[in-house]
Amino acid sequence: MSGSRRNKNRRRGQKAAPVDLWRPVPQLPDPEPIRPTSDPGMLLRSLGHPPLQGQGQRAEQAFELVVQRSSMLATALAATADLLETDDD
Repeated sequence: MSGSRRNKNRRRGQKAAPVDLWRPVPQLPDPEPIRPTSDPGMLLRSLGHPPLQGQGQRAEQAFELVVQRSSMLATALAATADLLETDDD
C-alpha cells in the first residue's frame, strides 16, 4: 500500500466532535423599531443603469417594481410584528 493511500485512510477515521444543537442560547435583545424608506429604489438607482444593451430601460423599470414590492412586503411584515417606528418613538 502506498504512503499516500495510508494517509487518506487515516484522515477518514478522524471525526469531528459532536455539537449539541439544542443547547440553551442567550436571549436576543429586542429589535430596533423599523422605519420604512420613502424611496426604496434609491440604492438601486445609485448603482447606475443596468448594462443590458437595448433592454436597459425595461430592466430598470422591472428592478424598480421588484424593489418597491419588496419594500411594501417588508413594511407589512414589520407591521404585523408590531415593529414599525411610530411618531412617539
